[in-house]
Amino acid sequence: MSTNDSTHPLACSVNGRAVRLRPDPRESLLDVLRERLALTGTKKGCDQGHCGACTVHVDGRRVLSCLTPAVQVDGQAVTTIEGVTGDDGGLHPLQQAFIDNDALQCGYCTPGQIMSGIACIAEGHTRTDDEIREYLSGNICRCGAYVGIVAAVRQTVDGS
Repeated sequence: MSTNDSTHPLACSVNGRAVRLRPDPRESLLDVLRERLALTGTKKGCDQGHCGACTVHVDGRRVLSCLTPAVQVDGQAVTTIEGVTGDDGGLHPLQQAFIDNDALQCGYCTPGQIMSGIACIAEGHTRTDDEIREYLSGNICRCGAYVGIVAAVRQTVDGS
């Protein structure tokens, strides 16, 4: 017996919540997050993996969700910008540092920048400002807020 159903079961955790879907195997994680789960904080920039606006964490690793097939995250934990707030709903320290350091202008790249910044800190790539810039280089800010972005990561690392 054959069926025309080309979907595949997907069971994962998104921002700590169990999710069960049947996406098409060609559907990107980005599209599932935005279109099926209404988590629109993750942005669709270039849709080719060049800009970093779609950065999320999968099992603690940063990934470009526009290039990640949704079915690939089966059994894994996905964290989006909506999932980095504290249990009390307060801002993540890096989110607050972005505000403190005026590290955003139009804000479109900000969710991806923050997700990459959190990973950069967790990975320990914060010894120098040059190292921070290198590890955030996959995230493009068309407004040029790079000085503030590096300062925000530095503030978060230094705890000031």
